[in-house]
Amino acid sequence: MLSVILSRAGYEVVTAADGEEALEVLSRENLSIVLCDVRMPRLDGLGFLDRLTQRRQRRDGGAPIHTVMMSAYGSMELAIEAMKRGAYDYISKPFKADEILLTLRKVEEREKLTMENQRLRGELLRRGGLGGFLGQDGGVNELLETVRKVAAYPTTVLITGESGTGKEVLARELHGLSDRSGAAFVAVNCGAIPENLLESELFGHEKGAFTGAVRSRAGLFEQAHRGTLLLDELGEMPLSLQVKLLRVLETRLVRRVGGSGGRAVDVRVIAATSRDLTKEVDEGRFRKDLFFRLNVVHLRVPPLRERPDDIPLLANHFVEKFNQRLGRRVRGLAAEALRTLIEAPWPGNVRQLENAMERAVLLCAGDEIGVDDLPLGLNSGRGIPDEEDDLSIKRRSASLERDLIQRAMARTGGNRTQAARLLEISYKALAYKIRDYGLEENR
Repeated sequence: MLSVILSRAGYEVVTAADGEEALEVLSRENLSIVLCDVRMPRLDGLGFLDRLTQRRQRRDGGAPIHTVMMSAYGSMELAIEAMKRGAYDYISKPFKADEILLTLRKVEEREKLTMENQRLRGELLRRGGLGGFLGQDGGVNELLETVRKVAAYPTTVLITGESGTGKEVLARELHGLSDRSGAAFVAVNCGAIPENLLESELFGHEKGAFTGAVRSRAGLFEQAHRGTLLLDELGEMPLSLQVKLLRVLETRLVRRVGGSGGRAVDVRVIAATSRDLTKEVDEGRFRKDLFFRLNVVHLRVPPLRERPDDIPLLANHFVEKFNQRLGRRVRGLAAEALRTLIEAPWPGNVRQLENAMERAVLLCAGDEIGVDDLPLGLNSGRGIPDEEDDLSIKRRSASLERDLIQRAMARTGGNRTQAARLLEISYKALAYKIRDYGLEENR
């Protein structure tokens, strides 16, 4: 029945009676997709998936063979197990012809996206870029060269750098250049989740493990199976959880909260932090054995102030980005504005530069960004009059607004909701202005 349906839809179809015969067919045929039953003689569907993974079958061009599992005895547990073992999708019998064809269309679309991503990455690599991480500075070039070398291996990587330097962007590039790029990239900020919830978030929990656990839930390690897990701000992780993380990294087994057995996971772990972990180890806030386990490959992302030659490249990139997003037609930056950017200290690094360019593109009245379009705090004094002699309503109003926000935040102890009430603006407007004026706390 499937042969008829697929042949009529324009597919070339090869059939096999069971898993063993299918492996023989795949060894001599150049095939893209496998539709596989779960229950079969000699070698069942899950066994076939394991064997296929072990052989790491690849067709020309390096793309994997996509496997769609089928069963009339379907359950959520079976579907999850099939996906863990490498299946692309799972369909329960009986199914309609349209359903199977739609699934194959999704496989084809994913294949096209993967090939297009590879083509674009190849162009970026030839031009000296690396996807979303831009830079031509000598230190950045050395950093990106290391990324290219280690991306293909499952080695644990530690990325350090100040807040806003692009650590997560670099982690995504590591994932995108690896053989795991077709699987999930999962990121979690270890400092943003309360300690009592972080263990369940990472490792999952069983039904009834604690109050509110009404059903079992897979943790982020299981969700990232065969993919990459970014543990951002790892330096914030409490010591009690560091022990459990070390055990997972060494055994590759995850034990859910309230569970008794371990679950095998195949996850590449990337850790990122803005803290000095060597100092944290010396002061007893971070385990030495976990530090050594994570610090196999260390990537230090330099702050923006150490790479001033990259600022024009990044600024123009962000202008193009926000032109498209905001529907503007700004041509670029005036020479004076560009000098201001290069001389600014950038405590918030690339993230602060991106925010500044979004504001500038939005406020720019002409076709070129001038100094007046930049956030007030960036002005280094070149060509800008002293505040007492400055008659610019725009600059003086911004200075007053920034001062009032700082005073309101100080009076309310940093409570943004209360500060917004004092300032008589919305919470959303306050959050935007805090970001715009660079008043966010750098962690």
